[in-house]
Amino acid sequence: MQYTAEKITISNKSSFDCIVIPIFEQYKFSKISKKINDISKNYILNILKKNNIQGKINQNIILYKIPNFLCNKIIVIGCGIKDKLNREKNKLILNNIINLLKQYSIKEIIWCLTDLKINNYELYWNIRDTIDIFEKNIYLFNKFKKNKSVFSSKIKFIIHDNNKDIYFSAIKHGKAINLGIKKAKNIANLPPNICTPKYLSIKAEKLKKKYKNISIKILDEKCMQKIGMNAYLAVSKGSKNKPFISIIKYFNDKKSQPIVLLGKGITFDSGGISLKPSKNMEEMKYDMCGAASVYGTIYAIAELKLPINVIGILASAENMPSSNAYRPSDIIKTMSGFTVEIINTDAEGRLILCDILTYIEKYTPKYVIDIATLTGACVIALGNNISGLMSNNNILSKKIITASLESDDRVWKLPINDKKYFDKLKSNIADLVNSSDGIAGAITAACFLSKFTKKYKWAHIDIAGTAWDYINQKAMASGRPINMLCQFLINEIYNH
Repeated sequence: MQYTAEKITISNKSSFDCIVIPIFEQYKFSKISKKINDISKNYILNILKKNNIQGKINQNIILYKIPNFLCNKIIVIGCGIKDKLNREKNKLILNNIINLLKQYSIKEIIWCLTDLKINNYELYWNIRDTIDIFEKNIYLFNKFKKNKSVFSSKIKFIIHDNNKDIYFSAIKHGKAINLGIKKAKNIANLPPNICTPKYLSIKAEKLKKKYKNISIKILDEKCMQKIGMNAYLAVSKGSKNKPFISIIKYFNDKKSQPIVLLGKGITFDSGGISLKPSKNMEEMKYDMCGAASVYGTIYAIAELKLPINVIGILASAENMPSSNAYRPSDIIKTMSGFTVEIINTDAEGRLILCDILTYIEKYTPKYVIDIATLTGACVIALGNNISGLMSNNNILSKKIITASLESDDRVWKLPINDKKYFDKLKSNIADLVNSSDGIAGAITAACFLSKFTKKYKWAHIDIAGTAWDYINQKAMASGRPINMLCQFLINEIYNH
């Protein structure tokens, strides 16, 4: 998709392939729609009335050969009650338009919807949302299909008044962030026989060749053994695919402390000895979506050349059952010195993360945010629309929540400061257990991680319910929470 913005004067001499204009209920026009209708000498209004297109949301019509107007096609889109539009209704309108573009293979369009007045909604986000929804709807993963269909179109936003900088900024951010989302989806949707821990490390290595502000450090099994990452190594013992930790340093500011983004990258999670049920086990290739989101975020901020220091860590391994796999009742000493009694080998994410959370101390980070498909309990609690947020710092939590609301990539904060949650992690024979009794599972998993984050400000985002969507009843990676993470980083730069 191509997105541009231009100040265009609408007149009877304007020549376009296709233009999209809004109409509100009771045949009310926007400023541009009224101007085009006047040029057509009420032809548009008369056609709408003949076809009972009153302006309700989901109503639409395509008009051809409009009198006095040199335009091949006009899409008139229903936008509901004027002055009562909100962000959710705007999404419905956008989806309606995209379906028409795909249905009629319209390749170029003049966009006249950014002058709509939407409650509590800035022009910048109108444009960003338009790009986000277009990119989400046209995304295809057809790498392994014989027939590789692709839809592409050119969208030209009409600039209103003297606010061209807002248009250019929103387009720049929207394109870069959605490129990062696409890169993450393309990795996450790969099968696990291709997307192995080694593969993720290779993808990380390629970033430093593309962007001059990126450097890469790869920790292999020997490095992990040397520094005592026994919990991390335990998870991968049952797999022939060796673990790798990819540390991606994006440094573009000489002064600031780095923000660390840590992504869980279990490239396939069978559950290990505590084997998962076979139903939907194919979706466990998505247990690396946390790592994919970190990769996509770094990609996006490198495209934007943001003046910030970020360290992205892809914590990749594979959790498989074998004669060498770790077992329930094993006791493992973590890098921090804490010992962990293994209750469930399917609670492996917190084991790989806890060692890296200790390792991260060396960077003296400003903030640490880990992103992980950590618990089915989070899906039970929040469903598939909202990610779980748990943190040891209220300021960091508020910043993440603000970014999530702005980007419409929502999180919901869950508590981890109650002693009773920590009591569920007690072991009779070790410092901690890696799995509790199943009650408040998302919270107790975060409580486990918090034991390793005492030396910095930390937040945990559980994306178990949001990392993938269901399209035609089949799972496909969503690319979340890249939009929110990028907005959080943009806010860190421009809100200070």
